[in-house]
Amino acid sequence: MANHLTFEERRFLYRLRKKGKSPPEIAELMDRDRSTIYRELKRNAGQRGYRPKQAQRLADERRLASRRPHKMDDPDVHQYVQDRLEKRWSPEQIAGRVQCDFPRSSARWLSRQTIYDWIDERAPEWQKLLRRGGRLPEKRGKLTDCVRIDGRPDVINRRRRYGDWEGDTVVGKGRRSALVTLVERKSGYARIGRVDSMKSDMTMHMAKKRMKDLPPSLRRSMTFDNGKEFAEHRKLTRGLGLEVYFADPYAAWQRGANENMNGLLRQFFPKGTDFTQVSHREVARVELLLNGRPRKRHDYRTPAEILAPRFCCN
Repeated sequence: MANHLTFEERRFLYRLRKKGKSPPEIAELMDRDRSTIYRELKRNAGQRGYRPKQAQRLADERRLASRRPHKMDDPDVHQYVQDRLEKRWSPEQIAGRVQCDFPRSSARWLSRQTIYDWIDERAPEWQKLLRRGGRLPEKRGKLTDCVRIDGRPDVINRRRRYGDWEGDTVVGKGRRSALVTLVERKSGYARIGRVDSMKSDMTMHMAKKRMKDLPPSLRRSMTFDNGKEFAEHRKLTRGLGLEVYFADPYAAWQRGANENMNGLLRQFFPKGTDFTQVSHREVARVELLLNGRPRKRHDYRTPAEILAPRFCCN
């Protein structure tokens, strides 16, 4: 996970320092690595000590100074891409052709994902020039050693027991950050975690972290979407003993509980949210609110109320 702190986290860090907490204690309370806290206090403190506004300003200045110029900021590259998008070329065709047109000028070369990211973040008006009606294609990795949903036991399909989960991600701005969403199929109880990268090792680390405190009777299986962010699913099986299954491509209805939860999350985090700017505490607050929301299918009991006895008895 990226080590960049948000302003809210810096304010929280400041309050903990005022209370006399040590860096290791602060790291534990903030769910951050110790090195992140030590580095933050060393780099962003001033003559009067650590102040959140000053720390945020110093961090922003440092990040801006170190930022490499975007290839699409080059006027020649920008015009080359736009001209070909207007001819209805795909980003993949543009990325391939530019190397043929400028074989000795690698500064002009760029990947198809660079073009897609640019359109998504800075030029949404260009989406109408894409062949797929503005939809950015999802990059899929190879899922190995995976069991498809048709191999899932009937006891899971019929929601006969507790402890069977569905997993997915709610993607943030630019497809860089995300929320990992895990929903217990029978109760609707959710576990949510923020990741600043959609790489599989990050999402699996967060999934394991949010599941490891559950009793064994509440962590029996997990059914994931087909995204490449779940490619390292075996880590979850090895670490927690979960049976992992994968839904069919483009069959969201096979993970109905998860899709419903993702829709509820959009009430708090609209599309385009940059989750790197959302604190872990805010994510935890939203998780608490959703688990405390009554559900009609449970006679208006809440998911937290349904699972509470099973936490106590294991």
